[in-house]
Amino acid sequence: MGYTDTMKKTEDIKMYYFFDEAGDPQVLGRKGVNLIEQGKASKVFIVGYLEVKEPKEFRKNLLRLHSEVLSDDYLKEIPSVSKSTSRMFHACMDCAEVREKVYKFLKNQDFSFQCIVARKSVELFRKKFDFKESKIYKYLVSKLLENRLHLYSEIDCYFSAMGNVVRQDNMQEAINDAIAAFKNKWNKENTNNIRIIIQKSSEEPLLWAVDYVLWTIQRVYEKGEFRYYNYMKDKISFVYDILDNKKYPNNFYTKKNILEAKKIDPV
Repeated sequence: MGYTDTMKKTEDIKMYYFFDEAGDPQVLGRKGVNLIEQGKASKVFIVGYLEVKEPKEFRKNLLRLHSEVLSDDYLKEIPSVSKSTSRMFHACMDCAEVREKVYKFLKNQDFSFQCIVARKSVELFRKKFDFKESKIYKYLVSKLLENRLHLYSEIDCYFSAMGNVVRQDNMQEAINDAIAAFKNKWNKENTNNIRIIIQKSSEEPLLWAVDYVLWTIQRVYEKGEFRYYNYMKDKISFVYDILDNKKYPNNFYTKKNILEAKKIDPV
């Protein structure tokens, strides 16, 4: 992966990674129907994580904002607030007024965000993954993490539950693959303490934050809309457009190489 040319030393601290996905890994429907061409599936599948050192304060403040929204006389009568937002913040379901509050809150929090984008194609997803959603997710997690697991002596990885796709064993395999790739590249063993926690999104507020940042990147690739990404780009450390082979090796976007419409191939 091209986002580092030198191996950073391990910091003796504990870090927290919170993972979620945007879009879906589906390509074909019944009788081999191309769901993407029919507009019944997303054009890309994205996996990303929020990296934070002090999650307790972040979580407490986000829950406070959630309570304020639900008790707001102006907002609480909006149907989406009573039906969806009452359970949790969810970028694609929240109304514009709520979305504005969440984004302004997130912009002032101390975290960084990393993600990997997979452009979906029938040929590639058949050949590489045999259309198995668990294989697609595992591959993206392993590629996302192969240069990120040695950075801290202890890491708790929280994954948003996703049916049979995000399971303890599958995510452990993804992490093992990432560690093996790192060792192959740098000839260094990873002995850090890495824990995996599978959590329902509704039960972990920091997964709401992941969802919001992912949505900014999903809008870029699905809609060509950069408004939300541009607002949050200072928090986004990298976007790895892993299957944009035409742009390789410049398919990796950072704060120095900002993601812009002119730089990416249309999906």
